[in-house]
Amino acid sequence: MTLRSAWTRARSRLERASIDDASLESEIILRHALRIDRAAFFAALEEHPADGALKLADSLVERRDQGEPLPYILGRREFYGLDFLVTPAVLIPRQETELIVDAILDIAAGRPALTVADVGTGSGAIAVAAAVNLPSSRVYATDISDAALRVAATNCRMHAVEDRVELRHGDLLHALDVPVDLIASNPPYVMTGEIEGLGREIGHEPVQALDGGPDGLDVIRRLFDQAPAALNPGGAMLVEIDPRRLRAATSLAARAFPNGRVSHRLDLAGRPRVVTVAA
Repeated sequence: MTLRSAWTRARSRLERASIDDASLESEIILRHALRIDRAAFFAALEEHPADGALKLADSLVERRDQGEPLPYILGRREFYGLDFLVTPAVLIPRQETELIVDAILDIAAGRPALTVADVGTGSGAIAVAAAVNLPSSRVYATDISDAALRVAATNCRMHAVEDRVELRHGDLLHALDVPVDLIASNPPYVMTGEIEGLGREIGHEPVQALDGGPDGLDVIRRLFDQAPAALNPGGAMLVEIDPRRLRAATSLAARAFPNGRVSHRLDLAGRPRVVTVAA
């Protein structure tokens, strides 16, 4: 079988599974199985790949056909221009979460030696991206999941920031023993009753990283309750939210920081995505 024929077969299967970009995803899976880049892929379309590589590609296409997210199949995801290991132990980093890193860097423009807490770090994407871009910073990355922290530790080593990112096991800010200048978090904020309706791909991600309780605010509520004691004077806080919960989330922030300035940032779609607090 030529590579072109294998691509056609994989693409057809993913199209039947209603994968949005079946052509690109089937190409990516084949390139991953063959360990070749895109230029080599198109140069080899009339060649006959080894049977072992084709069998591996078939098994990966089968997993995608069953709804497993592509980043878990590949074992990696790009976030803020960096490659990250991802496994089913962690939430897949999303583009909208890059907004938090943008905000961290904006705040750090006048204070490059920030201490930052990435709360609910998961893969460590926010913590590592902040540390890579702020070489004078100190980052604490907390998570209640030991499995997630193991993934984060690998990503810290991959990007050579393990000396500046300190992993802490514990519930939200209780994992810290020192106050910080900046708290950043992409907490669980999906309403419990909506999780099943998000699609079969979401079903592969850890529920603990998604489920925000009946109103989607359970974890955010606790995070804001804990924040004043964990933040240095003049500090700041950034929390990703469900855009539909902006009013409720900003109310929680204002109650926690009655003298602070509460605002929000819009994502690329123009939706309120990150609540910001300047304490």
